[in-house]
Amino acid sequence: MKLTRFTDYSLRVLMFLATRPDNQLVQIKTISSIYNISHNHLMKIIYELGKLGYVETTRGRNGGLKLAKPPAEINIGEVVRKTEEDFFVVECFDPSTDSCILTDACRLQGVLKKALDAFLATLDAYTLGDMIINKDNLQKLMSSDAAE
Repeated sequence: MKLTRFTDYSLRVLMFLATRPDNQLVQIKTISSIYNISHNHLMKIIYELGKLGYVETTRGRNGGLKLAKPPAEINIGEVVRKTEEDFFVVECFDPSTDSCILTDACRLQGVLKKALDAFLATLDAYTLGDMIINKDNLQKLMSSDAAE
């Protein structure tokens, strides 16, 4: 299974914010520069993360964004479910577009569904807090100096 860039970048933004001391406000341009992600694309991601309740944004000259709740309260599986468009690993997972002649007798669909469920269950076992236990190392990699 491959996650979309939207989900990948969403997780990266959350990790970046989770490593900030005292949940300080961060400007979008900082994250854009660190990760080398288009500012416009990042704006869409942050807007969605705000709607989902993961980040708080503050407008204005001294504005920015920060986590809306502690990292230990942000479940990775939940974030992935809310940021992915669908989980149609194969065509037959979507009844509206399924044209496979094997669907009615195929056992592969069940195996793939079981694998997808295991994938999501693994993600459900972790929080954003678990992803930043090596916070000092992450901060070094995500510093302005590292981006240059």
